[in-house]
Amino acid sequence: MSFNIALTGLNAVSQQLNTISNNIANSGTVGFKSSRTEFGSLYSGTQAMGVGVLGHTQSMSLGGSHFATGNNLNLAISESGFFVTRSPSGDINYTRAGAFGKDRDNFLVDASGQYLQGYPVDAAGNLQVGIVSDLRLQNGNLPAKATDRVDFVANLDANKAVVSVTPFDPANVNSYTSSQTTPVYDSQGKQHSLTQYFVKTADNTWETHYYAGNTAVGGPESMTFDTSGQLSTPLAPVNISFTLPGVNAMSIDIDYTRSTQSASDFSVTTNNPNGYAAGENTGVTVEKDGKVYATYSNGERILQGQVVLANFANPNGQKNENNTRWSATGESGNPLIGAPGTGLFGDLTAGALESSNVDMTQQLVGLMEGQRNYQANSKVLSTNKELTQVLFNSI
Repeated sequence: MSFNIALTGLNAVSQQLNTISNNIANSGTVGFKSSRTEFGSLYSGTQAMGVGVLGHTQSMSLGGSHFATGNNLNLAISESGFFVTRSPSGDINYTRAGAFGKDRDNFLVDASGQYLQGYPVDAAGNLQVGIVSDLRLQNGNLPAKATDRVDFVANLDANKAVVSVTPFDPANVNSYTSSQTTPVYDSQGKQHSLTQYFVKTADNTWETHYYAGNTAVGGPESMTFDTSGQLSTPLAPVNISFTLPGVNAMSIDIDYTRSTQSASDFSVTTNNPNGYAAGENTGVTVEKDGKVYATYSNGERILQGQVVLANFANPNGQKNENNTRWSATGESGNPLIGAPGTGLFGDLTAGALESSNVDMTQQLVGLMEGQRNYQANSKVLSTNKELTQVLFNSI
């Protein structure tokens, strides 16, 4: 019986050493999670039968340290979650190894060619939350976009006196109260100046004159405020239309919502025109919430999609696959999918990767313990052999 018990010990230690050697071999593998062999005693009634291997536990909750790579498409997850990848054959896997790049078709892929999954955008650039698919980047240049809207929020100084100098003349600073210039772009991406001149005509009443360069356009438009200083009119955007030589006619809606009149200096808190000049693609950035943007030389960023993460009720129940990946099982439960930084999902760090979480000191100590246990069980076998030999010699 002692012979069989010692054999179970040797088998258990062998499996432990297999686990430790695998941990040590993957100490430099990005996104690797170390494992531990779990033992349990065996009995037949009250008779001791040795030891058995109950299974292997992965340290899924223990994250590795992050190290910078300088590549914006290298991603590391803080805290919990897994990247979702799809193989060319359609198999879905999960990984912590975030060494992604672009393939020849501008899909985001890992080193083995699996496609990173996320929420795509539609033709208008709107994020399609709820649809998970392969993430793909645009690589073309960005054509010019004409300005057609300006979000404008300002405070007009109620202390200012009514302007008595008439008629209005932009060259005469005494004929208006305040002014603000906004850069706008035409259909070819050329920049122009749209200037608003605010003229106080009575208590709580103003007139706004518009000039494109030195030419009057649109207006003048009336602005009125109630006795609390809140905007009464216009509540809808004011449309300013004008033509420029050699380009499409300009039509710009200026939204004054949230503008006020109070007894403080004239100040502009929002002056946000859309539109931009043409730009060349200069790269890609990924935010901590997983949103992927293409960047351009004109300073614009265009949303390309959003990386999604997965999590499980029992992450340790996943099945190990090649290339530092896992697949879902009945033990792990179905994956929960969501955006980084929400719920059960950690933030992303771009330009970094997650190191293996193997503690080399701990593994070497385990290696020595395994060696000691193996020798001890071997000693039981040799002792059993000697006792048996003595018995045979005595017959």
